[in-house]
Amino acid sequence: LLAIGEELDESELASLKFLSQEYIPMKKLEAIQNAQDFFEALQEKGVIEAGNLSFLKELLYRISRIDLLVAHLGSSREEMARELKIPGRTRCSPLSRYLLFQLSEDITKDELDYFKFLLAKELPKCRQSPEAITMMLDIFIDMEKKGILGADNLSMLKSLCAEINISLLKRIEEYELNLFGKTNSSDSYKEYSQVSHSLSNILSFQQLEAYKMSSRPRGVCLILNNHNFAKAREAVPALRKLRDRDGTDVDAAALRRVFSKLHFTVAEHRDLTAEAMRKTVNVYCCEDHKDKDCFVCCILSHGKKGSVYGVDGQEVPIQELTTSFTGQNCRSLAGKPKVFFIQACQGESTHKGVPIETDSVEQDFSVETDARSQFDCIPAEADFLLGMATLQDYVSYRSRREGTWYIQALCQHLEYSCPRGEDILTILTAVNQEVSKKSCSENADKQMPQPSFTLRKKLIFPVN
Repeated sequence: LLAIGEELDESELASLKFLSQEYIPMKKLEAIQNAQDFFEALQEKGVIEAGNLSFLKELLYRISRIDLLVAHLGSSREEMARELKIPGRTRCSPLSRYLLFQLSEDITKDELDYFKFLLAKELPKCRQSPEAITMMLDIFIDMEKKGILGADNLSMLKSLCAEINISLLKRIEEYELNLFGKTNSSDSYKEYSQVSHSLSNILSFQQLEAYKMSSRPRGVCLILNNHNFAKAREAVPALRKLRDRDGTDVDAAALRRVFSKLHFTVAEHRDLTAEAMRKTVNVYCCEDHKDKDCFVCCILSHGKKGSVYGVDGQEVPIQELTTSFTGQNCRSLAGKPKVFFIQACQGESTHKGVPIETDSVEQDFSVETDARSQFDCIPAEADFLLGMATLQDYVSYRSRREGTWYIQALCQHLEYSCPRGEDILTILTAVNQEVSKKSCSENADKQMPQPSFTLRKKLIFPVN
């Protein structure tokens, strides 16, 4: 216990105290200033004792100090995950308290300030000495003391989260749905051991955490925008009929506008040959992204199955571009989301529409294709998202006046849904729905985008 206590910092001790309120009275917890006093209090209550440190193991697991779990208690993350699936095995605080702890871990400093501002009336400390409140757990504890937060009283917290960060509200609603289904009764709020399958549900809930997205800027949004293909028509006989990509600048402008609003540094490069595309990508691959939370790359060009064209008509495999940003090739982006949006055909086939009843008819007679499968374009490693304008073997459509169906729908939905806390996969599903409803002229040719991903967490681009 002494060795473990020396490894714990002040915030971790506060987390342990917060998770142990079911066993140690609040007044006593407030007087505890170091880990040894905390362990002694647990021993006095019989919660930990020689030969039985299961509760301490669980606490360390909950606050993610797996190193201490392994070094001093002979356990591991995998072992604890298995044990806590056993009904009645967990002894930590009720699920509602663990939810609060998880929320506190994800709330940023700016969001903490918002909470203090909005609670100034209910919590005098937030008004009189806001600088003294350095952790969200302090606010949760004061809310509990005032009776405005509890296991069966999450309404005020939900209202605050709706104003500050909608993704926090969605976390609470997912918790309620996962644990209680459609039941709203306060009788449902019980210990883990009294709720069947609760542990497997909360473990699933844990896996739905979001990537950190609080750096300013969030990262780089790289736009490779190829419009003029005169070089390709001259150099490659098979591409003599390849047109310039009129309308692509409308797409680039929309991407610049949206990703600037999402706090990215936008860098656009126009009319690149295949070799210039490779060199440009390599420049950003070699940059230091340690102070950034994400990387986005948007490629607007002609293409064929598994590749995009440089303006000289030479092919660049999509996988070559995405693999440049794997953990091995770009260490400062390891564990961070890498997002690629590709607006280019992936073949020459067209989707034929199936007639269905609809409330409106919309047609656009001024569209072109970017053609000339989505093979293994995405690296076999975590944290990648590849948004393709179309399925492999198929064309995608571009209006000379209004830009491409895919990029315009993507930008509109990002602009609308990001301020509402929607995650990127939900947004891309909405994009799929919108693009699939469009049709091209007489024969009702269609387009279906395709996202592929190895994301491990929710990817949310908060505006504020």
